[in-house]
Amino acid sequence: MKAFQDLSATCVPLTENGALMSNVDTDMIIPKQFLKTTERVGLSKGLFYELKTKPNGELDPNFPLNRQEFSGAGVLLAGDNFGCGSSREHAPWALLDQGISVVIAPSFADIFYNNCFKNGILPIVLPIETVNRMKNQTGGHNCVFHIDLREQSISLPDGESILFEIDTGRKAKLLAGLDEIGESLEYEAKISKYENQRKFSVPWLEQVT
Repeated sequence: MKAFQDLSATCVPLTENGALMSNVDTDMIIPKQFLKTTERVGLSKGLFYELKTKPNGELDPNFPLNRQEFSGAGVLLAGDNFGCGSSREHAPWALLDQGISVVIAPSFADIFYNNCFKNGILPIVLPIETVNRMKNQTGGHNCVFHIDLREQSISLPDGESILFEIDTGRKAKLLAGLDEIGESLEYEAKISKYENQRKFSVPWLEQVT
């Protein structure tokens, strides 16, 4: 997993009729027809597919991620309960494949929130008033946000700095680029030592039947 320390990137607000979208479920993030692979590349094609695509298959120019000013966005703003629905891990994979490594919302669905940390995405929870204030700064040509994980701060285009909270353990893993497998491999030497010792202390467990 790629380590996360800080990021300066365009911020795109996920909006509908000018308001941040709430209750965006994982099927909206990446519909079921794109779940036929376990590869983590190429999934951006399905990201928000039914939102960004017209019935005839053409891209909707009004959808935020299709607009030129948000090209290459690395930060996503959303409304309450982002990532609800099924537990599909393809949802954070698709966001990462799009280049989005920070999602800011007033609340997240628990499973999606946990999956973000396991895949190197930083989910940030802030009050709805703050998120809406941030949305108001994404309308101009300069909509670059700077996120500093060490300092737990977000610097906005107008110079305002906003602090956010994060669990210390999850913060440490993101900074080190450790998922659960990587964390286990930190103890590889001790695991190997234990396995070698077990061959002699309980040899019957090593027998193949």
